Amino acid sequence: MRITANYSPNFNIKKRKPKDIKFIIFHYTGMRKETDAINKLVGFKSKVSSHYLIKNNGEILKLVPDLYIAWHAGISHWQNYRLINKNSIGIEISNSGHEYKYSKFNEKQIKSLIKISKLLVKKYKIKSQFILGHSDISPDRKKDPGEKFPWKHLSKRKIGIWHNLSQNKLLKEREKKIKDTDKKIFIKNLYKIGYSKNLKSKNNKYLKILTTAFQRRFRQELINGIADKECLIISKNIAKRFN
Repeated sequence: MRITANYSPNFNIKKRKPKDIKFIIFHYTGMRKETDAINKLVGFKSKVSSHYLIKNNGEILKLVPDLYIAWHAGISHWQNYRLINKNSIGIEISNSGHEYKYSKFNEKQIKSLIKISKLLVKKYKIKSQFILGHSDISPDRKKDPGEKFPWKHLSKRKIGIWHNLSQNKLLKEREKKIKDTDKKIFIKNLYKIGYSKNLKSKNNKYLKILTTAFQRRFRQELINGIADKECLIISKNIAKRFN
Protein backbone atom coordinates (compact mmCIF):
# COMPACT_ATOMS: atom_id res chain seq x y z
CA MET A 1 0.00 0.00 0.00
CA ARG A 2 1.52 3.29 -1.11
CA ILE A 3 1.04 6.31 1.16
CA THR A 4 2.35 9.69 0.03
CA ALA A 5 3.26 12.38 2.56
CA ASN A 6 1.71 15.83 2.06
CA TYR A 7 1.84 17.30 5.52
CA SER A 8 -0.60 19.79 7.00
CA PRO A 9 0.40 22.40 9.61
CA ASN A 10 -2.99 22.03 11.29
CA PHE A 11 -2.44 19.76 14.29
CA ASN A 12 -1.68 19.91 18.02
CA ILE A 13 2.05 20.01 18.71
CA LYS A 14 1.83 17.76 21.77
CA LYS A 15 2.23 14.10 20.87
CA ARG A 16 -0.28 11.54 22.14
CA LYS A 17 0.23 7.91 23.13
CA PRO A 18 -0.87 5.05 20.84
CA LYS A 19 -3.34 3.88 23.52
CA ASP A 20 -5.14 7.26 23.26
CA ILE A 21 -6.31 6.37 19.75
CA LYS A 22 -9.77 4.80 20.09
CA PHE A 23 -11.66 5.90 16.96
CA ILE A 24 -11.50 6.08 13.20
CA ILE A 25 -13.72 8.83 11.80
CA PHE A 26 -14.66 8.90 8.11
CA HIS A 27 -15.41 12.15 6.27
CA TYR A 28 -15.99 13.31 2.74
CA THR A 29 -14.18 16.42 1.55
CA GLY A 30 -17.39 18.17 0.43
CA MET A 31 -15.75 20.34 -2.23
CA ARG A 32 -16.20 20.53 -6.01
CA LYS A 33 -12.50 20.06 -6.83
CA GLU A 34 -10.16 17.57 -5.23
CA THR A 35 -7.25 20.00 -5.51
CA ASP A 36 -9.21 22.61 -3.56
CA ALA A 37 -9.93 20.08 -0.83
CA ILE A 38 -6.24 19.14 -0.54
CA ASN A 39 -5.21 22.79 -0.47
CA LYS A 40 -7.69 23.46 2.31
CA LEU A 41 -6.50 20.55 4.42
CA VAL A 42 -2.86 21.59 4.14
CA GLY A 43 -3.41 25.36 4.26
CA PHE A 44 -2.45 27.48 7.28
CA LYS A 45 -5.61 29.59 7.20
CA SER A 46 -8.22 26.82 7.12
CA LYS A 47 -7.51 25.44 10.62
CA VAL A 48 -8.76 22.01 9.49
CA SER A 49 -6.97 18.77 8.69
CA SER A 50 -7.18 15.00 8.87
CA HIS A 51 -4.62 12.24 9.19
CA TYR A 52 -5.28 10.77 5.74
CA LEU A 53 -6.99 11.71 2.51
CA ILE A 54 -8.03 9.20 -0.14
CA LYS A 55 -8.02 10.71 -3.62
CA ASN A 56 -10.35 9.86 -6.49
CA ASN A 57 -7.68 7.61 -8.01
CA GLY A 58 -7.29 5.68 -4.74
CA GLU A 59 -3.98 7.30 -3.77
CA ILE A 60 -3.61 7.82 -0.02
CA LEU A 61 -2.11 11.04 1.29
CA LYS A 62 -0.79 11.25 4.84
CA LEU A 63 -1.51 14.76 6.09
CA VAL A 64 -0.83 14.41 9.83
CA PRO A 65 1.15 11.64 11.57
CA ASP A 66 -1.05 9.31 13.63
CA LEU A 67 0.33 10.32 17.02
CA TYR A 68 -0.57 13.98 16.58
CA ILE A 69 -4.10 15.34 16.96
CA ALA A 70 -5.56 16.49 13.64
CA TRP A 71 -8.44 18.98 13.45
CA HIS A 72 -11.24 17.05 11.77
CA ALA A 73 -14.04 16.23 14.22
CA GLY A 74 -14.83 19.53 15.92
CA ILE A 75 -17.59 19.53 18.53
CA SER A 76 -18.35 15.83 18.81
CA HIS A 77 -19.69 13.15 21.15
CA TRP A 78 -19.87 9.36 21.23
CA GLN A 79 -20.81 7.33 24.29
CA ASN A 80 -18.83 8.99 27.12
CA TYR A 81 -16.26 10.59 24.82
CA ARG A 82 -16.24 14.31 24.07
CA LEU A 83 -14.21 16.35 21.57
CA ILE A 84 -13.17 13.24 19.73
CA ASN A 85 -10.19 14.77 17.90
CA LYS A 86 -7.98 13.81 20.83
CA ASN A 87 -8.93 10.12 20.56
CA SER A 88 -9.33 9.63 16.82
CA ILE A 89 -7.77 9.24 13.44
CA GLY A 90 -9.60 11.17 10.71
CA ILE A 91 -9.82 9.89 7.14
CA GLU A 92 -11.12 12.21 4.42
CA ILE A 93 -12.37 10.72 1.16
CA SER A 94 -12.51 12.89 -1.93
CA ASN A 95 -16.19 13.45 -2.76
CA SER A 96 -18.12 16.60 -3.65
CA GLY A 97 -20.71 15.90 -0.95
CA HIS A 98 -24.37 16.85 -0.57
CA GLU A 99 -23.88 20.45 -1.61
CA TYR A 100 -22.30 19.60 -4.95
CA LYS A 101 -24.00 16.60 -6.58
CA TYR A 102 -23.13 13.96 -3.99
CA SER A 103 -21.94 10.81 -5.78
CA LYS A 104 -20.95 7.25 -4.91
CA PHE A 105 -17.45 6.54 -3.68
CA ASN A 106 -15.54 4.70 -6.37
CA GLU A 107 -14.01 1.23 -6.24
CA LYS A 108 -10.41 2.43 -6.04
CA GLN A 109 -11.25 4.66 -3.08
CA ILE A 110 -13.00 1.86 -1.21
CA LYS A 111 -10.13 -0.58 -1.80
CA SER A 112 -7.68 1.96 -0.39
CA LEU A 113 -10.04 2.75 2.49
CA ILE A 114 -10.23 -0.92 3.45
CA LYS A 115 -6.44 -1.29 3.35
CA ILE A 116 -5.67 1.76 5.50
CA SER A 117 -8.53 1.01 7.92
CA LYS A 118 -7.40 -2.58 8.49
CA LEU A 119 -3.87 -1.39 9.12
CA LEU A 120 -5.07 1.17 11.69
CA VAL A 121 -7.47 -1.26 13.38
CA LYS A 122 -4.67 -3.76 13.87
CA LYS A 123 -2.06 -1.21 14.93
CA TYR A 124 -4.23 0.60 17.51
CA LYS A 125 -6.68 -2.20 18.42
CA ILE A 126 -9.69 -0.11 17.40
CA LYS A 127 -13.10 -1.63 18.16
CA SER A 128 -15.64 -1.97 15.35
CA GLN A 129 -18.21 0.17 17.21
CA PHE A 130 -15.66 3.02 17.30
CA ILE A 131 -15.36 3.23 13.51
CA LEU A 132 -17.77 6.03 12.71
CA GLY A 133 -18.84 8.76 10.34
CA HIS A 134 -18.69 12.47 11.08
CA SER A 135 -22.50 12.55 11.11
CA ASP A 136 -22.52 9.92 13.89
CA ILE A 137 -20.45 12.03 16.26
CA SER A 138 -21.81 15.45 15.18
CA PRO A 139 -25.38 14.70 14.03
CA ASP A 140 -26.62 18.27 14.44
CA ARG A 141 -23.86 19.68 12.19
CA LYS A 142 -22.70 17.09 9.67
CA LYS A 143 -23.98 14.75 6.94
CA ASP A 144 -20.75 13.09 5.90
CA PRO A 145 -19.75 10.56 4.76
CA GLY A 146 -23.44 10.23 3.89
CA GLU A 147 -25.92 7.60 2.77
CA LYS A 148 -23.83 6.50 -0.23
CA PHE A 149 -20.97 5.42 1.99
CA PRO A 150 -20.72 1.58 1.90
CA TRP A 151 -21.03 0.74 5.60
CA LYS A 152 -22.55 -2.69 4.93
CA HIS A 153 -19.73 -3.60 2.53
CA LEU A 154 -17.10 -2.43 5.04
CA SER A 155 -18.68 -4.32 7.94
CA LYS A 156 -18.21 -7.58 6.03
CA ARG A 157 -14.51 -6.80 6.18
CA LYS A 158 -14.72 -6.09 9.92
CA ILE A 159 -14.63 -2.33 9.50
CA GLY A 160 -17.49 -0.76 11.45
CA ILE A 161 -20.78 -2.41 12.41
CA TRP A 162 -23.99 -3.27 10.57
CA HIS A 163 -27.18 -5.14 11.44
CA ASN A 164 -27.74 -8.79 10.50
CA LEU A 165 -31.42 -8.52 9.54
CA SER A 166 -33.12 -9.68 6.37
CA GLN A 167 -33.56 -6.80 3.91
CA ASN A 168 -36.82 -8.28 2.59
CA LYS A 169 -38.31 -8.43 6.08
CA LEU A 170 -37.19 -4.90 6.86
CA LEU A 171 -38.80 -3.52 3.71
CA LYS A 172 -42.20 -4.72 4.97
CA GLU A 173 -41.78 -2.54 8.06
CA ARG A 174 -40.64 0.60 6.25
CA GLU A 175 -42.74 3.72 6.93
CA LYS A 176 -44.99 1.89 9.39
CA LYS A 177 -45.81 4.27 12.21
CA ILE A 178 -44.78 3.48 15.77
CA LYS A 179 -46.22 4.55 19.12
CA ASP A 180 -44.68 7.25 21.31
CA THR A 181 -43.53 4.54 23.72
CA ASP A 182 -41.67 2.86 20.85
CA LYS A 183 -40.08 6.18 19.90
CA LYS A 184 -38.69 6.39 23.42
CA ILE A 185 -37.30 2.86 23.09
CA PHE A 186 -35.76 3.83 19.74
CA ILE A 187 -34.00 6.85 21.28
CA LYS A 188 -32.76 4.74 24.21
CA ASN A 189 -31.33 2.29 21.70
CA LEU A 190 -29.52 5.13 19.93
CA TYR A 191 -28.04 6.28 23.25
CA LYS A 192 -26.91 2.72 23.96
CA ILE A 193 -25.23 2.53 20.53
CA GLY A 194 -23.41 5.78 21.28
CA TYR A 195 -25.33 8.71 19.80
CA SER A 196 -25.20 11.96 21.75
CA LYS A 197 -27.49 12.91 24.63
CA ASN A 198 -26.01 16.40 24.52
CA LEU A 199 -27.73 18.14 21.63
CA LYS A 200 -29.31 21.44 22.63
CA SER A 201 -32.85 20.84 21.40
CA LYS A 202 -34.65 18.29 23.58
CA ASN A 203 -37.84 17.89 21.60
CA ASN A 204 -39.14 16.54 18.27
CA LYS A 205 -36.39 18.45 16.45
CA TYR A 206 -33.85 16.53 18.53
CA LEU A 207 -35.51 13.23 17.65
CA LYS A 208 -35.41 14.11 13.95
CA ILE A 209 -31.71 15.03 14.06
CA LEU A 210 -30.73 11.74 15.71
CA THR A 211 -33.04 9.70 13.49
CA THR A 212 -31.60 11.28 10.35
CA ALA A 213 -28.03 10.49 11.45
CA PHE A 214 -29.04 6.92 12.28
CA GLN A 215 -30.69 6.49 8.87
CA ARG A 216 -27.66 7.82 6.99
CA ARG A 217 -25.69 5.08 8.70
CA PHE A 218 -28.01 2.09 9.02
CA ARG A 219 -31.06 2.67 6.76
CA GLN A 220 -29.57 4.42 3.77
CA GLU A 221 -32.36 3.92 1.23
CA LEU A 222 -34.72 6.39 2.93
CA ILE A 223 -33.49 9.43 4.87
CA ASN A 224 -36.54 11.29 6.17
CA GLY A 225 -35.83 11.82 9.87
CA ILE A 226 -38.95 9.85 10.86
CA ALA A 227 -38.55 6.92 13.22
CA ASP A 228 -40.64 4.08 11.79
CA LYS A 229 -40.89 0.38 12.62
CA GLU A 230 -37.97 -0.52 10.36
CA CYS A 231 -35.71 1.94 12.21
CA LEU A 232 -36.90 0.59 15.55
CA ILE A 233 -36.10 -3.01 14.57
CA ILE A 234 -32.65 -2.09 13.26
CA SER A 235 -31.86 -0.07 16.39
CA LYS A 236 -32.81 -3.03 18.62
CA ASN A 237 -30.63 -5.38 16.59
CA ILE A 238 -27.58 -3.14 16.93
CA ALA A 239 -28.17 -2.00 20.52
CA LYS A 240 -28.35 -5.56 21.87
CA ARG A 241 -24.62 -5.87 21.16
CA PHE A 242 -24.00 -3.20 23.80
CA ASN A 243 -25.84 -4.87 26.69
